[in-house]
Amino acid sequence: MTTHSYLVLHGWQNRRPEGHWQHWLTTRLTELGHRVSYPQLSDPDTPELEVWLAELVRHLEELNGSGPGERVVIAHSLSAVLWLHAAYRGLKQLRYADRVLLVAPPSGSFLAGRPQVSPFAPPALDVALPAPTHLVASDDDPYCPEGADRLYADPLGIPVDILPSAAHLDLDAGYGSWPAVLDWCLHATTPLTARPAP
Repeated sequence: MTTHSYLVLHGWQNRRPEGHWQHWLTTRLTELGHRVSYPQLSDPDTPELEVWLAELVRHLEELNGSGPGERVVIAHSLSAVLWLHAAYRGLKQLRYADRVLLVAPPSGSFLAGRPQVSPFAPPALDVALPAPTHLVASDDDPYCPEGADRLYADPLGIPVDILPSAAHLDLDAGYGSWPAVLDWCLHATTPLTARPAP
């Protein structure tokens, strides 16, 4: 089996609770023998854009040096928008990723209305993403009421899967285990689908 490397990035107010699908995904990928980094980004309740960008660069450099195999980034919520800021600035380290999954990015209107994260409001999306990028979001995400397909996927020209009634694709929405995201990580299969009903 080929061993791949994964970088899993969390969102606002996320301190990597064990029940979250990102924690579950990290455990499953590690059990399968892959290299996984799931770092705690600084001050998740009151994050600073420049600090998170610097941390992203550092983690991507570590990903680049992690060994042979595919290098995959999975970014949820605020980190999905962080990735777009990095692309807008043309950070060369983004090229270290072979594939990227953006999960439930919040909208600019949501971010702008909250002082703790208002600097993360997305930049202009007239950017070319340096790696094949896929978006997955919900049709009823309170963090992105305008719709992630219209706000992000369409202007970026990237494929998107919109899941029914999955809210912010977080622990509150019941996203602990999520087999489809594991399948995507392992095989780049699409579309991503909702978790099975409990």
